[in-house]
Amino acid sequence: MSRHLWPILIAALVGISSGNAADLVTPQPETTHEETGIWGAIAFSPADGRHGFFWGADKRTEAEDAALKHCENAEGAACKVVEVFRNHRHWDDDDGTGFPYEHCAALSLGGTSPAGAPSWGTASATTRREAERNALSLCGGEENRCEIREWVCT
Repeated sequence: MSRHLWPILIAALVGISSGNAADLVTPQPETTHEETGIWGAIAFSPADGRHGFFWGADKRTEAEDAALKHCENAEGAACKVVEVFRNHRHWDDDDGTGFPYEHCAALSLGGTSPAGAPSWGTASATTRREAERNALSLCGGEENRCEIREWVCT
């Protein structure tokens, strides 16, 4: 048998095609679609009115985790993320996720309910004024003695 036929015969016996080396590579799974932008989040503990916030994160989870940590460091008993928002990194950003680009968020707190928990509201919007107005409305406005406790814009 010729020396030139041995590689072909071995490849046939092992089941390797003599075609393309790419045939040996396992296809990689599709990458998940990362949400883009500059992220911010507000965490709040309704049980005691403690809160934490963070802005300027590269990833949504980073902003959420940092806001929760700040709330817990403020001795919040039942901290949870209550608002997540983001800003454009570039004005032509559109990651196709449908998550809005709302640059600001606000947290308002008011008087306490009969159960002892504070009235509160949080909202995000494209401007600080709009976020504050929406948060005050969700809290119950002046009749609940609601005031802006925190606002943040990315």
